[in-house]
Amino acid sequence: MSELTSIISRFAIEGDVKSVEPLGSGLINDTFKVVTEGSAPDYVLQRINNAIFKDVSMLQHNIEAVTGHIRAKLEASGESDIDRKVLRFIKVKDSEDSWLEEDGKFWRISVFIPDAFTYETVNPEYSYCAGKAFGNFEAMLADIPDTLGETIPDFHNMELRLSQLIEAVENDAVGRIDGSEDGVEVNMDDPDHGEEVMDMLEDIDNYGIEMCKAEQLYRDGLLPKRVCHCDTKVNNMLFDKDGNILCVIDLDTVMPSYVFSDFGDFLRTAANTAPEDEPDTSKISFNMEIFKAFARGYIESAGCFLTDVEKENLPYAACMFPFMQAVRFLADYINGDTYYKTKYIDHNFVRARAQMALFHSALDHVDEMREFIAGL
Repeated sequence: MSELTSIISRFAIEGDVKSVEPLGSGLINDTFKVVTEGSAPDYVLQRINNAIFKDVSMLQHNIEAVTGHIRAKLEASGESDIDRKVLRFIKVKDSEDSWLEEDGKFWRISVFIPDAFTYETVNPEYSYCAGKAFGNFEAMLADIPDTLGETIPDFHNMELRLSQLIEAVENDAVGRIDGSEDGVEVNMDDPDHGEEVMDMLEDIDNYGIEMCKAEQLYRDGLLPKRVCHCDTKVNNMLFDKDGNILCVIDLDTVMPSYVFSDFGDFLRTAANTAPEDEPDTSKISFNMEIFKAFARGYIESAGCFLTDVEKENLPYAACMFPFMQAVRFLADYINGDTYYKTKYIDHNFVRARAQMALFHSALDHVDEMREFIAGL
């Protein structure tokens, strides 16, 4: 705790530190709740994972620009209790920066929002709330004057993901396509999915050009980049005790992207009737009730700025994200599981197959999705 209190002392917080304890179970950053004495606010201390977010200065510039813009809009509209409706980050003492580097580690502190709750439940009610919250988040930022950077470059670039798969196939680093690797003894415990991999590659090839539509629309000047959250999960919203949405949190991935990122990424997980790595593909389908709830909330709040091209292609976004994730899982499987953590030897293959099943289920509902969105 002495290291953490030393870090905290470098920031311009109010009050004296009473305790520091781990907070949450995030997979990326290390997070702690800082409890203070008396009437001073409590705080959230985070160590930023600079292995993933390599430009911490850009990251914090993005976040401060976004939270500052939202705060100004809330103030202009006469909102009350603003510190519960947008995150506030604390400056380092005698500095304009809200981040600190110490011994190669990067830290930041924000004000803790009391009596706020997150939910893990994915049902139509919370999906509607998520659509409304993330759509409103984008709408509030549609006129932000700051230029934001990409904290994870090409994060949702479908063309890049396909090129990475092609490279993986050409290298076949561990012989998972042809069953052998030059100069390396074959692992006999590794299941032989070579024929199934080839079938999946053919399936991906059949839809590759269509699923790269976003990049082509952008090059043609028909699709803008917006400030998007890019990690749209139900548990990335805070609610008050009465169930009202307070604010969107976890802003590390906020960056320029297509609105498809926020729309499609949420549905890839929320509208899946099975786990992401379900081995029995007969259990996997695209849940239209979740789609309709999320789309209704999203259009209600984001419809004020969306172009016709963006609205018309929301069903494409719902299909593109499981397709993209299948491509990423399959590339990692072929590369020998070098990126995603796996629990067993063909885990990434099972994940890729499951995501392709979800992709095809979403494709089957495209006409229904279009009709529903047109009705909104």
